[in-house]
Amino acid sequence: MKKKVFCALLCTAMVASLTACGGSSSSTAADTSSDAAAEETTEAADDTAEADTADAAASEGGKIFGYTCMDGTNPFFVTLEGAIREVVESHGDQLISMDPANDSNTQVNQIEDMISRGVEVMFVNPVDADGIIPGLDMLKEAGIPMFGFDTQVGDMSYLTSYAGSDNYNAGYVCGEDLAKKVPDGGDILVLDSPTMQSVTDRTNGFLDAIKESGVTFNVVGQQDAQGNQQVANEKAQDLLTAHPDVVAIFGGNDPTALGAYAAADAAGVTPLIYGVDGSPDVKALLKDTILEGTGAQSPITIGETIANTAYEWLDGKEVESFIPIDTFLVTADNVDQYGTDGWQ
Repeated sequence: MKKKVFCALLCTAMVASLTACGGSSSSTAADTSSDAAAEETTEAADDTAEADTADAAASEGGKIFGYTCMDGTNPFFVTLEGAIREVVESHGDQLISMDPANDSNTQVNQIEDMISRGVEVMFVNPVDADGIIPGLDMLKEAGIPMFGFDTQVGDMSYLTSYAGSDNYNAGYVCGEDLAKKVPDGGDILVLDSPTMQSVTDRTNGFLDAIKESGVTFNVVGQQDAQGNQQVANEKAQDLLTAHPDVVAIFGGNDPTALGAYAAADAAGVTPLIYGVDGSPDVKALLKDTILEGTGAQSPITIGETIANTAYEWLDGKEVESFIPIDTFLVTADNVDQYGTDGWQ
């Protein structure tokens, strides 16, 4: 049953990936040129529409907010942006949202563009914590307050306020759960991402929890999965070949956990696997597979919190400079409470 569930979902994901890649080897140059031209036209139209919307907001007396995140196509950020937009539009204001597609230079250029469009408040999530600083300098010079979310910038003094997940706790609750379910301990694997501070915090939380539990776990393999499902799958395959008897695998995010799960499933081994995110993909597998739990985040809560904080500040109220958002464990026991068809 486990393999049937996983294979069905994996096939669906592969079809979606092929569709997203956009085509076949038989496509003509004319088709490619036509598609590119159409895409550029669509993007230009979208930019013009946003500019017109911003101009309309200004003429009607509404405020104009700007939004930038590292990857606007990531389902986590799609949900988070929607939560911010709902708050902003409920006040009769407008939100200009731009996607730098994980390119730091593009992000800085887009910030400059939004300043020229008259944004009065900026919501910020950096592609690169230090690479975004030139953009923050421009915002500061323009007198535009900045509100950060999910990922910290290199110098937090630029931000009026910041809201983000308690990443340490997200890993900690996974470690606690593992110690309860495997009281005899054993060998474990860790797939982290050292360049990502959020994942480092989660990994530290996980390791601290198992250490404090008094149960003896031995980390026999720890590698950088880069927060990527395919990389995690490859790393896990190698690690499981060397250590087939591990009792658990911790992944620094849900894509990493999914990659590890695929590797374990293919190898015919059944370690308990934990991730962090609380993504719909992982929640859907908790009841029927060796995916045991996920330290859940809430992009909805993060978005609503930072947007409401911005309005409180605009109303002259004092606001917290750092607002941690609770994280919590989701397992087969409580997944129905949060649902599997969306984020919590």
